[in-house]
Amino acid sequence: MGKIIALANQKGGVGKTTTTINLAASLATLEKKVLVVDADPQANASSGLGVDIKQAECTIYECIIDRADVHEAIHDTEIDTLKVISSHINLVGAEIEMLNLKNRERVLKGVLSPLKSEFDYILIDCSPSLGLITVNALTAADSVIIPVQAEYFALEGISKLLNTIKIIKSRLNPTLEIEGFLLTMYDSRLRQANQIYDEVKRHFQELVFKTVIQRNVKLSEAPSYGLPTILYDADSTGAKNHMALAKELIEREK
Repeated sequence: MGKIIALANQKGGVGKTTTTINLAASLATLEKKVLVVDADPQANASSGLGVDIKQAECTIYECIIDRADVHEAIHDTEIDTLKVISSHINLVGAEIEMLNLKNRERVLKGVLSPLKSEFDYILIDCSPSLGLITVNALTAADSVIIPVQAEYFALEGISKLLNTIKIIKSRLNPTLEIEGFLLTMYDSRLRQANQIYDEVKRHFQELVFKTVIQRNVKLSEAPSYGLPTILYDADSTGAKNHMALAKELIEREK
């Protein structure tokens, strides 16, 4: 059975989508079957994996609202074992449309559960909010990776996210675990970055990934070509960091 991992942090610009795309590609390169579920209306994970979102007829929106067959929403990518369910700007209004649905927090779980037997990892890229779609993602997930930017305000807002996770654990998904905190946009030359890392480590100890994602130009260039960094420049720091993260994640499963 596959594992569903949500990547969540209501703070924007912390590297959620970059991590989702590149962790997924690295896991796929390590011969794992991986599915990316783009649950962010901006659809950056979709376009970053080469999906033409204007042409996508069936997206996560249709699966949630119209109960479309989830298999019709799955797109191929440049890597054989990596697939993606794309998002759509319509997802912005989905939260309002879902208000009248029965068990509205569990809709995404119903959509993704049948796919667990087909993939080793299902990664959900959440939007930078704690709205109903993110609640759905956390209810569907087995665990959550929390990307944390190595900057001064990094820990701001994490308590809000942890509180949301606690509520979801108690009411909707008792088996939800924190997979780990991942330090992103890390620049070892900056004293502040090292201080943030030490602080995150002190707060969350064993829950912090050993791997850190360093600041890297190739990571920001690759999505404009619709490619994960490992296909854009396999020797770049960004590609190597995410490969190390994928190996650390797999190692944890053993």
